[in-house]
Amino acid sequence: MAAEILTIGTELLLGDVVDTNTPTIAAALRRIGVDVFRTSTVGDNIGRIAEAIREGLARSEAVITTGGLGPTVDDPTREAVAEALGVGLEFHSDLWDDIQERFARFGRTPTENNRRQAYLPQGARPIRNPVGTAPGFVVEHRSSCLIALPGVPAEMRWMLDHEVIPYLQARQGSATILVARILRAAGVGESWVDERIQDLEALPHPTVGVLAHPGRIDIRVAAKAATPEEAVVAISPVETEVRRRLGEAIYGVDGDTLEGVVGAAIEAQGWSLATIELGTRGALAAALDGAAAWRGGLVFAADAPSPTEDAIRQWMDRAGADACLVLEIRREGSKAAIRVRWCSPDGVFAWQGSYGGPPENAPAWGASAALDIVRRRLAKRGLV
Repeated sequence: MAAEILTIGTELLLGDVVDTNTPTIAAALRRIGVDVFRTSTVGDNIGRIAEAIREGLARSEAVITTGGLGPTVDDPTREAVAEALGVGLEFHSDLWDDIQERFARFGRTPTENNRRQAYLPQGARPIRNPVGTAPGFVVEHRSSCLIALPGVPAEMRWMLDHEVIPYLQARQGSATILVARILRAAGVGESWVDERIQDLEALPHPTVGVLAHPGRIDIRVAAKAATPEEAVVAISPVETEVRRRLGEAIYGVDGDTLEGVVGAAIEAQGWSLATIELGTRGALAAALDGAAAWRGGLVFAADAPSPTEDAIRQWMDRAGADACLVLEIRREGSKAAIRVRWCSPDGVFAWQGSYGGPPENAPAWGASAALDIVRRRLAKRGLV
């Protein structure tokens, strides 16, 4: 089933409110094997909402909207859906009863504009809202369906879990699920990864996608099947091939984190770790906070002098650490110079590089680079 998500609200277009509904809905649809091929946002304008709905219903089997179901005149989703479908609105006395009962529970009386929420497009099936006053609705149109949900995240989520997902599962007929395997990589760029697996990214099934983060790359291999076991069978050979091509760049899977893998390897060696960082805004300390092997860190501004080997050793002694990871980030023109030193019982390993991306991402990129250097050094000991 192909679906799209339409969020409604001028406040979203102005940047006053961050849309959290789209990722919530998309994740829920993914779990039941529904493909989301498009997401969009439109302001509180009946004509533009109606146009977006007509277009969505023409190309997708399901359109899910959020927002615009409140009681005020700038909540126009009901009217826009009716216009898009060429129908009128009809009053649902049972919905009005629900709204009055909810107000009564709080010792309040609904105003006349709340009555607007009991009107739905003709032919729509209501979705009751036990956690708010705005009912949603489902309306089927030719071979497609439109599902309208409130914009309030808690109300939307209740309806999604209890009404929408079961409805879509029944509408799909034969049950399918989507299983994804995330391979985590570091120390390489997105283009490096793409160059090596671009033929796999063209596969129709399983699908392979690449997502870049500062200093880290995720490779997602996903398959649809009737059971998780069947999906894993489809994923397995592709995962094996990705691993073969990317080699030691891959540090983990699914919920693994680079800092978690490094921390576990240091702990397995029986070592403890201290850190020193300059110009990072504490990115290393933030990543390692909570790691059993980490004994603490020093954070300095970018213009602080580089720590000498004696200063590093003194900090290790104070912290009671067996090893120390030093990360320095300094701006040099349009780029950031990255310097890493890994001081361990094996000796001192130094690395220098540069980062030319957005300056705000330099600390995260540098922290990832430093941790990956440690990971690769420990891998030579067979610990990762």
